[in-house]
Amino acid sequence: MKVLPFKIPKPENNALIYQEDIEVVFYDKLHQHDEIQISFIEKGNGTLLVGDKISSYSENDIFIIGSNLPHAFKSDKNTEETSKMLSIFFSKSSFGASFFELNELTEIKHFLSKALQGLVIKTHKKDIIKNFLKLKDASKLERFILFLEILKVFSNAKSLPLSSFVYHKKYSDIEGKRMRNVFEFTIENSNQKITLEDIASVANMTKNAFCKYFKKRTNKTYIRFLTEIRIENACKLLNSDKDLSINEVAFKSGFNNISNFNRQFKEIKKATPLSYRSL
Repeated sequence: MKVLPFKIPKPENNALIYQEDIEVVFYDKLHQHDEIQISFIEKGNGTLLVGDKISSYSENDIFIIGSNLPHAFKSDKNTEETSKMLSIFFSKSSFGASFFELNELTEIKHFLSKALQGLVIKTHKKDIIKNFLKLKDASKLERFILFLEILKVFSNAKSLPLSSFVYHKKYSDIEGKRMRNVFEFTIENSNQKITLEDIASVANMTKNAFCKYFKKRTNKTYIRFLTEIRIENACKLLNSDKDLSINEVAFKSGFNNISNFNRQFKEIKKATPLSYRSL
């Protein structure tokens, strides 16, 4: 199966695609597709990589992933519980080239422009989830009406971007596999020491070439990306194991200097590790 680009299976004459993923581990390879993706996590926990940002996902989270935005859902390690994600896939031209240009859909059009970076929905989730759960048994017409209702709620909800910038290009298979290998190696080994020589070797590049390559495609240095992954893992530990000390959380996340951990954590999360745990 190609890593990038990724083709969404599309039943003939279906402009709107509904999909259920019920797996112990979701399809976790970095991929992109033309369709805009709206996903509701009914059950499961893990790490979400979208564009140049790393974050977490958990039960009742709702995400919008823009067209051709590289992403991957990685279930937590050693999980034995089944995860479940409900998704809708569509494109701006699914219902005709000018459908979302209608005056009646101005609010939705504005929302879709924000979704290019990917979004996580923070409010109105109860109403969105209620409509999502009706999709499975709905007729095609009912599903389309529910879809518009979901977009209507989205346009009034508060959201946060998932990626720092918009992707307009499609990666080649070679480039996609290289970035996938880099991301997967980093996520799997983030609690260990990773040098620039190590990760450049994974990408099959020299250190200097890799640093330029990664910065150009993610708008950040590799060291910054690695730090963000470690801080995200620290957040999980702070929330899941209250018995761990801040020092233990730091070292388990890959930091060997507590002062650096505290400084990086505050810079990224705008809170100290202790105050974050208290939220």
